[in-house]
Order: sequence, then C-alpha cells, then structure tokens
Amino acid sequence: MLRVKGLLHYGLQVPSLDTGASFYNAFGLETAERGNAVVIRCDGREQDQTVLMEGPVKRLHHVAFAVEPDSLPEWQRHIEGMGLKLLDAPAKVPGGLWLRDHEGNLINLRDEGIASWREFGTTDAQDANVGDRVRRVDQARWLNAREKTRPQRLGHMLIFSTDVGASEAFYARTLGLHLSDRIIGGPVFMNSGPGDHHVFGFVPATHPGLHHSSWMVSDIDQIARGAQNMASVGYAKGWGLGRHTLGSNLFHYIRDPWGSWIEYSSDMDCITENWQANDWDCPEAIWSPEVPADFITNQEEKPA
Repeated sequence: MLRVKGLLHYGLQVPSLDTGASFYNAFGLETAERGNAVVIRCDGREQDQTVLMEGPVKRLHHVAFAVEPDSLPEWQRHIEGMGLKLLDAPAKVPGGLWLRDHEGNLINLRDEGIASWREFGTTDAQDANVGDRVRRVDQARWLNAREKTRPQRLGHMLIFSTDVGASEAFYARTLGLHLSDRIIGGPVFMNSGPGDHHVFGFVPATHPGLHHSSWMVSDIDQIARGAQNMASVGYAKGWGLGRHTLGSNLFHYIRDPWGSWIEYSSDMDCITENWQANDWDCPEAIWSPEVPADFITNQEEKPA
C-alpha cells in the first residue's frame, strides 16, 4: 500500500506577511521572501517548513507530504482510482499533485527527499547528569543554557476536523498514514512509519482549520528560553511547560497572531512498525499548568 514518507510543510494564508515573518523569526526560525510569499525554514535545514501567503483572513491553505522519488504517477493512479479529483497547483506553490480531502483541506504530494536537520550540539540534553549516569564533567551547563532557541525541524501538526473518525479513515486510506493513538472523545494521532509517535492528527471542532504546528528543539532549556523570549516580544499567551500523555513530549504552546497555536517540543516517543495503537481515557498532559479554556477553539472563520 502506498504511504507518504512524512510531513514536509504547511501553507498558511495570513492578512499580513510582515506580521507572519516577524512572528516566526521571533520563534527562532528563518524567513525569506519568495515571489509573493514568505517561506519559513529551520536554521541549518534546506527544506521549506511553512509557506505564508497573503489573504484577507487567516486560514490553513494546504498541507504538503513527501512521497518516494518518481512515485507521482503511481500516486496519481491511486488517487484517481479512489474517485478523487486532481487539481491544478497554486501559482505560489508549484509542483507535485494536489487534491482536497473530504472536508475541503488542500493536500500536496511532493516527490522530494526529506532534508536532514541540524545535529544537536555538545551542550544539549544528551549531556545531562541524571542519577549515577554522569555525562558532563567540569562543565557549567548554565553557561550554555542561555543559547537562543533554534528549532531543529517541523515535527507535526494537528488540524481541526468535524469528524475525527472520518478524517482518520480518509488519511489512512488515501495517504497511508497509520493510527498511533487516540484520546477517547478527543484528538487522533497518526504516523508515517518508524520515527516520531505522530506527524499529523485531528482535533474535534465545528469546522476545519489549523490547531497547531509543533517544532522540535533539543531540550527543556530551549523550550523555556523560547517561551521566555516570545513573552518578552508580546506573545505571552500560551500553555506549558508540561509533558504530554500521547507522544510523551515536553511542550510549551504559544498563541500565534491569528488564533492558532505553535509548539516548542522535545523528547518525543519514537516508534517502529511494532507499535500498537490504543484508545486512551486520559488528559492531554501528564503534568502541566491548567489548559487554557480556548485551547481547542477554532479561531478560523467558518467557510460560507
């Protein structure tokens, strides 16, 4: 069965490209103009992770997934065999195959390799001293804990769905994503094979939209420093520090200028093909501050 290799990037329509570039720069990412769009990348990684396009209101524009090189003809036969219509590529994001899911979300399949990401340095969490496991000797860790937060890669994203079960079924059948875990009555998490516990997923809502994007950093210091910096430039509304249940990652979320969330994340569970998905009756975090009341409220305008 065909299966996408992973998450490449997402496209976001926003009312102001300048506001978008400023926000993502403050978050620790690199921005550059490309035609009438702004592209977002992680320092040291040659791969677009977000594409911002200007429009009257903020909305999720598309989600791009990587597929095996030279496999697009096979994907075209698969998609058309399911009775789905292929669309012309948007002028601002050419290339690949384009289609819409069952809720109207635009999907882009690209036969691009997933770029390698910047390796963690010698001052990252791998040098933590825990119990009798001593990995750092004659070094003052705090001197390096002040380094600017620089996300390593886009890890995952969750989108709003009016029917998370139907969304799970569509993305499993169409893109080959596998179920990782579900919270009963809540989010659904999916993977693209061995690696991160989840790369994509769905949050129940009244209409489609972006819930959050998650960016991997090295350790808890990078999470805390990033949250501190974002608060200092006016983005104090958030949720964290905490550790999630499903995925187990450490997190801190920040509300973006348009009402979605962006997450610093570290220490995500790694899974193999042997992973067994489950339904869980559990909270979203094993420990954290209180969840904001509007954390799962879709701030995007409802389509007419």
